[in-house]
Amino acid sequence: MKLSSIMFIVLLITATSNLCVAQEKINLGKAITIALNRNTSVIKSNNSLETSNAAVKNAYGNFLPSFNVSGGWSWQRITNQQGTTQLDYLGNPQNISTPTTDSRNYSVSAGGNFTLFDGLSSIAALNQSKNSVQTAKMDLEKLKQDVILQTVNLYVNIINFEKVKKFQEEDYKYNLDLLSRIKEKYTLKMITNVDMYSQEYQTANTRLSVIQSENNLEKAKINLLTYLSKDVSKEYEFDLDSVEVPVNNGSTGDLDALYQTAFTYRNDYQSQKLKLVNSEYQLTISKSGLYPNLSGNYGFSTSAVQLKDMFSRKVYNVGLSLNIPIFSHFNTEYSIESSQIQIKNSQEDLTAMERQVKSDVKSSVLDLQSAKLQLEVTTTAVKAAKETWDIKKEKFLLGLTTYIDQQQSYRDYVQATNNQISAECNYFYKQYALLNALGMLQAN
Repeated sequence: MKLSSIMFIVLLITATSNLCVAQEKINLGKAITIALNRNTSVIKSNNSLETSNAAVKNAYGNFLPSFNVSGGWSWQRITNQQGTTQLDYLGNPQNISTPTTDSRNYSVSAGGNFTLFDGLSSIAALNQSKNSVQTAKMDLEKLKQDVILQTVNLYVNIINFEKVKKFQEEDYKYNLDLLSRIKEKYTLKMITNVDMYSQEYQTANTRLSVIQSENNLEKAKINLLTYLSKDVSKEYEFDLDSVEVPVNNGSTGDLDALYQTAFTYRNDYQSQKLKLVNSEYQLTISKSGLYPNLSGNYGFSTSAVQLKDMFSRKVYNVGLSLNIPIFSHFNTEYSIESSQIQIKNSQEDLTAMERQVKSDVKSSVLDLQSAKLQLEVTTTAVKAAKETWDIKKEKFLLGLTTYIDQQQSYRDYVQATNNQISAECNYFYKQYALLNALGMLQAN
């Protein structure tokens, strides 16, 4: 066997093995799961949640006494000229007989402080840190819902362009077949060359539409894969037939009930309510500067000039300290005023959030109702356009109508079908959008 033949077989086997590699299959549920696990904002929020949990532990620590242990060692040498005279501690002159004196000191101490009353500041700080954890969790859940909605949007785009591509391919096959029949009629002198040129132009346009639809589909896949942090150079299989319509148990006609549902389930609204409570806790912390502060301390120490004498002399101490604020350079007043302004701003943010929730719900309801009507209208239009085209097509084949009339009815059918495809995908997406506006959008 020639070397070239062997190389060809090897290349053929390699190419075949690459084609046989199983492609990763992605349905909507899996796409949502991947997005929630790989989205950068979600990962950062999860990491920040650990800091919030650590803040709660730190707030609990304010209720516990502090404890410190320290030890020390020192060495000192004093060198004097022998025979000199110096004054002692009583002012009397004395002769120094020892020219060099060495001294050492060893010490160990332990103790700490504890707070008995700080104007309820520690309690307010603890409650504030707990609320901050809940706020962080709610903000994370809202972020996840937004990620789910964006994933659905990108996935629906793939469904839309896939349906368009299939229809454009059928359209191209039909026009290609029609062109062949028209050429036969032109050969038999049954139609003019104008009709043949028009059909050639129409066939070329449908071929271009197929290429554009394929390009749009590939771009839609790239957009989704990029959002999922997937390698776009690899091949993936999308299970478009497994997409399920979300279940919405609420009636879109009762807006007041939908508003109450949104106020109950919207994580961003509940988070804003907790932020208002936290600003009230901050006011309590600021007002603690007006009250006395009672703290205590305790300790134990020992020292010796020789290491073997350590713990021969022990000192214990316990004490209380009362600090009464008289004047703090207006710092406390400034802190209280700032906290009061923060409460007002938080209340305003909550009011604005209520308006935003209502606006989101009402807009989503209107969009869903409009999308449903559009789907009904386009479905009816496709049915009517298809029947009209069938009639015109039969008449054209029998020579009872012109090519222009037949093609106009066909273009109407094509446009109606494209409108129906867009309406179907839009209606599907708007259902998810309403669930997100209600705060009820969850991963399957």
